[in-house]
Amino acid sequence: MGIADDDIAKVRDATDIVAVITEHLQLKRVGQRWVGLCPFHNEKSPSFSVNQQQGFYHCFGCQKSGDAITFVREVEGLDFVGAVERLAAKSGITLTYTSANEGQRRRKRAVLVEAVAKAVDFYHERLLTSPDAGAARAYLRNRGITGEDVRTYKIGWAPDDWDVFAKASKLPPKVLDDAGLGFVNKRGRPQDSFRARILFPIYDINNDPVGFGGRKLPEADGPKYKNSQESAIYHKSRLLYGLNWAKEDIVRADEVIVCEGYTDVIGYAQAGLPRAVATCGTALTEDHVKILKRFAKRVVLSFDADAAGQAAADRFYEWEKTYEIDVRVAALPAGVDPADLARSDPEALKEAVEQAQPFLAFQVERVLTTSPLDTVEGRARAAEAATALVREHPNPLVRDQYLMQIAGRCGLEVEQLRTMSTRPVKRQQDVVPDDDLPDPVDMPDTIELQLLRVAVHRPELIPDFVTESLFHDPRLRDVFHALLHSSTTLEAIDHTRGDAQVILQALLVQELDEIDELRAERLAGRLVDETGARELKRLEAVARSTGDVSVGRQVSDLHNALLRLRDHGWLKADAQGLLAWLPTPEQL
Repeated sequence: MGIADDDIAKVRDATDIVAVITEHLQLKRVGQRWVGLCPFHNEKSPSFSVNQQQGFYHCFGCQKSGDAITFVREVEGLDFVGAVERLAAKSGITLTYTSANEGQRRRKRAVLVEAVAKAVDFYHERLLTSPDAGAARAYLRNRGITGEDVRTYKIGWAPDDWDVFAKASKLPPKVLDDAGLGFVNKRGRPQDSFRARILFPIYDINNDPVGFGGRKLPEADGPKYKNSQESAIYHKSRLLYGLNWAKEDIVRADEVIVCEGYTDVIGYAQAGLPRAVATCGTALTEDHVKILKRFAKRVVLSFDADAAGQAAADRFYEWEKTYEIDVRVAALPAGVDPADLARSDPEALKEAVEQAQPFLAFQVERVLTTSPLDTVEGRARAAEAATALVREHPNPLVRDQYLMQIAGRCGLEVEQLRTMSTRPVKRQQDVVPDDDLPDPVDMPDTIELQLLRVAVHRPELIPDFVTESLFHDPRLRDVFHALLHSSTTLEAIDHTRGDAQVILQALLVQELDEIDELRAERLAGRLVDETGARELKRLEAVARSTGDVSVGRQVSDLHNALLRLRDHGWLKADAQGLLAWLPTPEQL
């Protein structure tokens, strides 16, 4: 899927690269070239050069270079298609897609985005002018949000009415529903999704409005926040409020601040730090991290680190390693959120970000500063608690550095803490009074286990090409076999024994992260990828030992099939094409 080559060429020819780049930085003409300060790294002397005739830029400092499409991709964090679409819209070029389905999907998206844009304007105007929005305007003023802020962030007000937007917009009921703006009630009438709420429009990375975060007034009933429902354009696990406004400053600073609330993002901008974003009613996800990695290496968490929980620590450490980011925590005063601190003491807010600590350092410091270190017992308890945090870190060198710090603060020998850190962590849930119960099973969170978790909680999302032969771990293969041949999960538990039964019981009570049909399909595709990679190794070994030319051709064909699968994002069609290479259940 993509854009026709001729259309890409038209977009390149029609685009003035200087006009595109000067939307993001100042350029000065020097002879036939344009020069300026590079947006991709910090510099005092301009080394960023643009050739307007050739439509090309190059930085002599960081070696970044490319055309207008590349620049838009780099600065705005778009994929290739998104960047071409952005430039095509500026030039008035209608694009042709190489897949009819892709063109249809993008046309549908355009309709939904247009509907949300209409809602943004409607609700924004309502907040600015309607008498029934008086309480909402007063609330925002009390939170330090000015009229200028309201206009900048297009904040709106959904009145306490059933169908005011549905009537005013005259949108078809299906469009209202698909865009998350309304639904058809039991009487068969269109009804608004948002009612009596201050609305914060949420934009995607392309600056397209895709949904809302709705906050109730303090005296109103109902949940504090209500977000748009998941839709073709709104996926909360991949959206970050404020990123559309903040991304340029994030790139310049090589740092992004992650908050919990929409008003926190506005507060940071008021304090002179316009590089904050907020999750949209969900915890920080790996998809969020993948997006932020495009813009900055340093990720500062600006929310209660205790709320993140020790359970999240392993995810942060894994993300740091996988995506080469630096996760830090801004130590804010207890009980004060960034929006309030931005008003009362903006310099303190800036200082908290500047002095943000690594995640583990923050946790250890929290334990040591809140523990009574003036007694032997207090120091021992603090050391034990801090060591329990340190042992979760995957890097032994990092662990040892922290252990030395803890030993020094608590007046203990570091060897004692090193010994303590090698002991198994005792948790309350590990204490089993019944000797007949099975021991916990050590089970890393592999692709196989993730797919089984989906099979337990959302079996309808498992693609039909997934078979038990794709599971390399015999315990997990037994679990999938039991699920496949049972009408309920509880029945499947009865059909398993030993480790397989323990694993299935654990999966039954675990949380399932946000997932949809496409993500489940890609997860299954990655499982096919792993199985195919094992088969490739086996064939390579056979080819080396026998010199059989036909096996060599099989190695080449399988290798190319795996590359296609990965290049296309582990989609169903490519995964199914690989199944003929893989062992059947009878061959296991």
